[in-house]
Amino acid sequence: MTRPLAPHAAQSASPWVRRWVHLLGEHTTVLDVACGWGRHMRLLAELGHTVVGVDRDAQAVAAASAFGQTTQADIEEMPWPLQDRQFGAVVVTNYLWRALWPQIMGSLAPGGVLIYETFAAGNETVGKPSRPDFLLQPGELLARCAHLHVVAFEEGFLTRPERFVQRIVAVNTSGTQAPRTRFELNPSLQSLE
Repeated sequence: MTRPLAPHAAQSASPWVRRWVHLLGEHTTVLDVACGWGRHMRLLAELGHTVVGVDRDAQAVAAASAFGQTTQADIEEMPWPLQDRQFGAVVVTNYLWRALWPQIMGSLAPGGVLIYETFAAGNETVGKPSRPDFLLQPGELLARCAHLHVVAFEEGFLTRPERFVQRIVAVNTSGTQAPRTRFELNPSLQSLE
């Protein structure tokens, strides 16, 4: 008998992540930080990428392991479990723990793509999270990525569901011999212009 999926497991990937995965090279190894039930791991694995997920929820990690390698770890209280590993892409959604910025940035290989989306100040007026510890301050994500090549950044209010967010796509051009200068905007959106 198969167990029904938990509500989070049935969620589709973030439109922000789906919009920017075309920037990843073929067969990229991707780290999904706070992967939860694996909604982004599933998308990335379906696209042919090797996916590594880390989360503290043992049940969620067990479900996410169907899409790639997973590590169950409390990344807020324990040492970073992926020390000295770098990835061609790092995906973070709906998660903010400022003390992990060095580990997240250190996990991004030269030429690697960061796709990050989480809640921002103002969200306390429409729901949770509402604690300032879990909400980005105006421009904070952009400032954190100042050393990267920013391809796209948005900050504002979304209506379905209602939430305030910041989201960024940035490329680590340091250490690359000939950094790419063309980062194609989503091809499907260009047809609207």
